Amino acid sequence: MATEKVCNSIVETVGHTPMIRLNHVTANLGHEVYAKLEFLNPMGSVKDRIARWMIEKAEKDGRLQPGQMIIENSSGNTALGLAMMAIQKGYRLKVVVRDRISREKINQLNALGVEVYLVDATLPPESPDSYNNITPRLAAATPGCYFPDQHNNRENNEAHYQTTGPEIWEQMEGRIDLFVAGIGTGGTIGGVARFLKEKDPAIRVVAVDPEGSVFYDWFHHRRMVTPGPYLIEGLGDEFLIGCADFTHIDDIIRVNDRDAFHATRELAKREAVLAGGSSGAALWAIRQIASNLDIARPARIVTIFADGSSRYLSTIFNDKWMQAQGLM
Repeated sequence: MATEKVCNSIVETVGHTPMIRLNHVTANLGHEVYAKLEFLNPMGSVKDRIARWMIEKAEKDGRLQPGQMIIENSSGNTALGLAMMAIQKGYRLKVVVRDRISREKINQLNALGVEVYLVDATLPPESPDSYNNITPRLAAATPGCYFPDQHNNRENNEAHYQTTGPEIWEQMEGRIDLFVAGIGTGGTIGGVARFLKEKDPAIRVVAVDPEGSVFYDWFHHRRMVTPGPYLIEGLGDEFLIGCADFTHIDDIIRVNDRDAFHATRELAKREAVLAGGSSGAALWAIRQIASNLDIARPARIVTIFADGSSRYLSTIFNDKWMQAQGLM
C-alpha cells in the first residue's frame, strides 16, 4: 500500500474513509453487506465532511470573514466538525445542542473550547426556545456571526454528492444494488442517493428513521404526526427540514431504540466495529430489507456507519443506562 502524503492540517484528512464487508452479523442473509466507516474521519463522524464543505464555501463567497463567530445547532457531530474548522481557521464557535445528547459529546466539545448552549429536549417544536427555533434567534442577536444552518443549507447535500457518493461508487466498482442509510438532516442520504442514482437508476435507496420522528409518516402517508421521544442521536427530526429531499429515496423503514442499540452492541461484539447508534439502526434495517429482497443472486448492499462508539460509552454500551431506559 502506498504511503499517504503529509497533510498540511487535520482538515485535509477529512474523507476517503474505508469500506469494509460485514461478515458475521450478516452471515445468514445470503447477501453481501458493506459499510463505509465514516467514524474514521478526524473528528469521528460523517459530519466532518459537511463542516469542511460549508465553511470553505462560505469563506470562498465572502459569507464568512476572519475572526467571525459561527453559530449552529447540532446533535453533536456537526458541532465537533465545525470545532475542527474553527480552531484551524481562527473562528469562534457557539453550538446549540439538546440536553439529551451523550455526556461524551459535551466533554469533547468542552475540550475543544466550544461554547455550548443546552436546550431542553422535551420542549415542543413550536416553542420559541426549542432546539430548531432558538438557534436562528441567537444568530440574529449576534452581529456579524455566520449561521451555516445545516438543516436547510443545500451545501450539506452537495458535500455528499461531491465526495461521499463518488467514493462509494469507486470503492464498490460501480456494483451496488441497495443503499441504506439513516436520515437526519437528510444531507448524507440525499447527496449520496442523487449521485448513485445518476450513475445507475436501478440502485434502490432506503432511509432509516427512528420511531418518534416525522419523516416516515410524511414519506408514506404525506401527513405530519406529533413527534415522540426517542434516544437515537443524529437521526430523525420533529418537523420537515430543507435538506430532507426525498426525491431519490425509494422507501423509509422505521426502527426503535431497542433494536438499534442492540444491533450496535452486536456490531462491537461480533465484528469488532465500534460504531454508534445510527449504525446499529442501519444494520437492523438491512436485516429486515434483506429478508424480503426479490433478487435471484446475492445483492450488494451498502450502508454508512456515521459515527463511533466513543460517544456512547456511557449510554448504549452501559448496561445500567440501558436498563434504566427499559432497553435491556
